[in-house]
Amino acid sequence: MIEIKDTTKIITATEFKTNLGKYLEYAAEDNEIVITKNGNKFARLTPYISQIERYFKVKERAQDYQYSGKKVSYEEFMEIYENSELRMEYINGEIILLASPSTFHQDISGNLYVHLRAYFKGKKCKAFYAPFDVHFFKKDLDTPDVMQPDLLIVCDYDMAVNEKDKYMGTPTLCIEILSKSTRSKDMIDKLNTFMLSGVREFWIIDPDKLSVLVYSFEDFTIEEFAAYRSNEVLRSRFFEGLEIAVNDIFET
Repeated sequence: MIEIKDTTKIITATEFKTNLGKYLEYAAEDNEIVITKNGNKFARLTPYISQIERYFKVKERAQDYQYSGKKVSYEEFMEIYENSELRMEYINGEIILLASPSTFHQDISGNLYVHLRAYFKGKKCKAFYAPFDVHFFKKDLDTPDVMQPDLLIVCDYDMAVNEKDKYMGTPTLCIEILSKSTRSKDMIDKLNTFMLSGVREFWIIDPDKLSVLVYSFEDFTIEEFAAYRSNEVLRSRFFEGLEIAVNDIFET
């Protein structure tokens, strides 16, 4: 058996027949197999993926390897981020790559934004949705975390935009929609960052359980906590009169 570029295998027809399952699995992992008979190449087994799909898949893997989980300084992160097309966050000194959201995630985000925009219309505060970079400066720490909350309410926008038109303030309310890849990060790391950076309220939207957790913060600690489920009405602790039926959040 000869290996070409570490991924393409050349095998005999007999070997292929004997180990069919093994080589089907190998091809499914985005590898190629060339099959020979009597010393001549006569067939090729390839994964069901187009060349352009293959290009982006390989590129994505390379970028994941290069950046994901890498520990860097804040300055290094900003240089990487400003020269990359990837969506990424910087949490506790580590680069976190952001995956594309699901369609249900987008339904939820859109439903929330419609309600928030209607409530804040004509008010000082403004609703924004990802991608929207926020630099969270945690209490007693000089290095910020850089995140893209799924939705956020900003009440200091007029005073906190720098000369590059970048928002450098602290949101009053942040909202994260959980996914399998972000559940732990959102419920632990982001909760801690929001609490220690002066955010007043944090909503965690759980698409699997069709529920919402609401945290309110005071003096960099958790002041109150509430859980809302189907057929209940979510009520903001900080914004008086901001109420959303949980069923409306998960409407598709």
